Amino acid sequence: MTVFADISLYWLIPWAIICIAVAFFYYRKQRQVQGIPAWLKSLLTGLRAAALFLLGVLLFSILIESNVSKLEKPVMIVLVDNSSSMLNYKDSSRVAGEIDAFQKKLKESYSDKFDIVSYHVDEAVSTNTADFNGSVSNLDAGFQHIYNQYFNRNVGGICFISDGNFNKGNSPQYTAEKIALTPIFSVGVGDTVRKRDQLISNVAANDIAFYKNQFPIEVDIEAGKMGKMDVRVSLLQEGEVIAKETVSYSGEPVEFKHVSFLVEANTIGFVNYTVQLEKVNAESTWENNSRSVYVEVIDSRSKILMLSQSPHPDVTAIKQVLDQDANAEVTSKLIDDWDGSLKDVELLVWHGAGVKSQPALVDAIKKNNVPVWYIAPVNATSTQVAALGVGLKIPSDRRTDDVQGYANSGFQLFEVSEKVDRMLEKAPPVLVKYGQVNSEGGSALLSQRIGPVKKKDPIFLFGNTAKSKYAVFLGEGLWRWRLSEYARTKKHEGFEELIQKTAQYLVVKKNTDPFRVNLPKRFTINDDVFIQAEFYNEAFEPIVTPDVRLELKNEENRVIPYTFAKNSKDYALGLGKLAAGRYSWKASTKFNGKSYAKEGVFIVEDVSLESLATNADHNLLRLMADASSGKFYSLNGMDQLLKDIGNRDDIVTLSYEETDYSDLIDWKWIFAIVALLLATEWFLRRYYGTY
Repeated sequence: MTVFADISLYWLIPWAIICIAVAFFYYRKQRQVQGIPAWLKSLLTGLRAAALFLLGVLLFSILIESNVSKLEKPVMIVLVDNSSSMLNYKDSSRVAGEIDAFQKKLKESYSDKFDIVSYHVDEAVSTNTADFNGSVSNLDAGFQHIYNQYFNRNVGGICFISDGNFNKGNSPQYTAEKIALTPIFSVGVGDTVRKRDQLISNVAANDIAFYKNQFPIEVDIEAGKMGKMDVRVSLLQEGEVIAKETVSYSGEPVEFKHVSFLVEANTIGFVNYTVQLEKVNAESTWENNSRSVYVEVIDSRSKILMLSQSPHPDVTAIKQVLDQDANAEVTSKLIDDWDGSLKDVELLVWHGAGVKSQPALVDAIKKNNVPVWYIAPVNATSTQVAALGVGLKIPSDRRTDDVQGYANSGFQLFEVSEKVDRMLEKAPPVLVKYGQVNSEGGSALLSQRIGPVKKKDPIFLFGNTAKSKYAVFLGEGLWRWRLSEYARTKKHEGFEELIQKTAQYLVVKKNTDPFRVNLPKRFTINDDVFIQAEFYNEAFEPIVTPDVRLELKNEENRVIPYTFAKNSKDYALGLGKLAAGRYSWKASTKFNGKSYAKEGVFIVEDVSLESLATNADHNLLRLMADASSGKFYSLNGMDQLLKDIGNRDDIVTLSYEETDYSDLIDWKWIFAIVALLLATEWFLRRYYGTY
């Protein structure tokens, strides 16, 4: 035992002298004790001095170091593979019973010698009773849990019961190697003999495909003992066969084949594609002869409508650039031929804006909140341009001017490269109205330049109304920029970048919807489906005042109603695990007399990976046992495993010493002694009448 203190312990000597002196002088001057016997006076003085001394010792912050011997029994861990593939074999009927019996015998035989803990693992680790319903085998998660929880512990051994098949995570042998000096006693479940079977081991397809585009579906096939034969592979879309291929087996014990399908995305939404292998007699199972995937086909094309008062080369130059975008659907019409509808239009390019009154078009723009690119030629009037509602005032003078353009360095809505600057530097002038241009709130991308003189008057500016974006080009002659750049560089890079980035900026919409529902579109049968919703008031503050409801419809058209739970600032709804299939949903609420609704579709995929395992992989279990100085056993050999555990001389209780530090002020018995000394002094004085 070692003693430490904040100050030198030699100071205890003067402190003891001080305590004795204080007690001596205290009783020397007390008139009540003058007549008592000398021995009693000395005793009272000693009691008072001892109490003061102990109180002072506590103030020295004395720390006591001591060595404590401890015994740690070995931990015996039982790790059971809880995946459903454990029941794919002939011995499946007795797997659960054999494992339960082993665990009971282990506790009966060694509970006094070992600390026994049990886990089971499928997708994650649990201490519940194994039910062999796990749809995923992540064996590495079990050994990672043991490594994290029992690091530097006396782990005597790990009894690992599995068929050796895993389909998620890394191989468990790599993590098992990190659990040093711990033998692994692996118990193999199932039959390792390969059966006559063919299966689809993997189907790879894009999660998302674009409408009218082609995308591949890649299929991997594994076959064992199939002999020499040809087998048909079919691809079905929503149950209808759309393509067929043939694979030829050569008679090898194990064969791997690959088939690729090229599919056209001709239906918008979640589309189910199923790959099927032709069934062959005497296969061990047909359950793994088909697999399904869902591909979300989206129509990402931006619908752009170009309206003009009359044919104009500027319209043609812009359309030639927009047509290059495969994700843009561009329609060009004269205003007189237009049907007046802006439904589904994501960008309106209006050439000739401000030339004459178009109240119907202006009202349609405001009603539909459509982003607009206004192109106001030199014959646009100041009155009609003001009627567009974009805060722009142009000169009423009929005179025109030829100006070039330059990119403003302070423009921050989006960036243009040096290609645009080089195009503008050499581009011919465009025709604009002569005079000053005033803009309220707009941000100019291009401004006027006459030779080396840069003016502040904008040519091309951008802005926002209450609910949509807009751009305004003042003048005409854009087609000259395109031809000029091509004449110099044989390319249209600068011009195309200017037009494309303009369209991209205007098409991207800001979400101002007060009701929002956040729900991923893809789950698996192992995932908990969780939905989050938000509602904003007119000040765009999140509130949870209205109730939010959800209707969920499965593929059998069964509708299940739910109500969202309210949190402090949003809504939440947990649906738990759902069966595989396609689900449609509709969320709705009411606030201040107005109804709001959102709807959509999500899919739950069946990742039936466990059905692919038709034979056990005991080789993995043997490798893990041999690498850890353990041993491999069959399911019938677990009684021998119990005996071998007891005969191991390396599974022992460890004895070790720990250094323990304790503060003297935490020793409660010292306070008891102080209290006893003072109480004894008080009692003697009372007894002899000195108070």
